Amino acid sequence: MKVEAAVTCVFVDIGDVLLNDGWDHDARKRAAEFFDIEYASLNDRHHLKVEPFEEGRITLDEYLDFVVFNEKRVFTQDQFRDFMFAQSEPFPEMIEMVSRLRSHHGQKIVAVSNEGRELNAYRIQKFGLASFVDCFISSCFVHIRKPDPDIFKLALDVAQVPVSRIAYVENTPLFVQVAESLGIRTVLHTSYATTCATLTTMGVWKGKGVNHDPI
Repeated sequence: MKVEAAVTCVFVDIGDVLLNDGWDHDARKRAAEFFDIEYASLNDRHHLKVEPFEEGRITLDEYLDFVVFNEKRVFTQDQFRDFMFAQSEPFPEMIEMVSRLRSHHGQKIVAVSNEGRELNAYRIQKFGLASFVDCFISSCFVHIRKPDPDIFKLALDVAQVPVSRIAYVENTPLFVQVAESLGIRTVLHTSYATTCATLTTMGVWKGKGVNHDPI
């Protein structure tokens, strides 16, 4: 029977794992209603610019100029930006768990996410992610976006941990499939409870309040 290597590094998505998505279709609908913008137009224009925005090839101001301020508005870009940032919310149980993976279980934590630079920087600072994440492989920093396999290859290079010792927590099935094709063990995140159970099975998570030596 093959014995798998112990996990010493956890890759984790940010949107819909540690925090909500922040700027998904529901957030865009709320923005359209709040600012009295036609949602269909805003959403169509978003899809034309989300890739360069998340890959760091355009700024948030440039994204908003195209998506929202393509016509004269009665509100300012700063007002819209503030509303956009305010849509972000944490998932405290997941933040606590991943933080404890690092502080109590000795895991290296690497965030692998698709986000625009300004939104990503805001969310990292607002929710204290840098206090427990060792490095951020954000699409806006590396100019590669999931599901491109190269973003995972880059994360492996930066982490300097053998692929056999990595577990990846991700909520999007396609991204899970791409990571698995590279030999990364994955956890398809659907809830805090199921992710805890899967990481426990992997020998990664040992529960709250247990200060074990690193695996």
